[in-house]
Amino acid sequence: MKASDEAEFTEFAAAMIRRLRRTAYLMCGDWHRAEDAAQDALVKVYRRWNRIDRTHGLNSYAHQCLVTSVFDQSRKPWRRERLVDADDRAGVLADPAGSIDDRMFVVEALAALPPSQRACVVLRHYGDLSLEQTAAVLGIGVGGVKSQTSRALTRLRELLDQTERSAP
Repeated sequence: MKASDEAEFTEFAAAMIRRLRRTAYLMCGDWHRAEDAAQDALVKVYRRWNRIDRTHGLNSYAHQCLVTSVFDQSRKPWRRERLVDADDRAGVLADPAGSIDDRMFVVEALAALPPSQRACVVLRHYGDLSLEQTAAVLGIGVGGVKSQTSRALTRLRELLDQTERSAP
């Protein structure tokens, strides 16, 4: 790789790593796995750097690599166990405004969704990708993105309503 390409990739990676890591976290619910997935995605982008259309498809390709990495990680047998449970969060300081609790409820609700629905919601509403971009990243049709997102949002509402009713 040429020095100019190396510098361009380094700049891209520095700009994207936080966004990729956050997106991965919302998809898998574990910061360690999210870090691994974001790094795996950047490695895949680096390998294809000279062949990627950097004017239009770079962010989409990075997100596609990220989704693939998250899904691949979830298929590995040692990754199926959940390492953090509710008792482990008991030591976290309470947030007076409750915003930390709210975020944790949303992350837990996202974790309860099937992976494809979770990916659609995260890419559409957090990643702010269009229907077409999300479809391209996930390798499904626009109609599939619409139906998966609709089902996911309905289920999220149910889960969050249950959480709200059970809160003290």
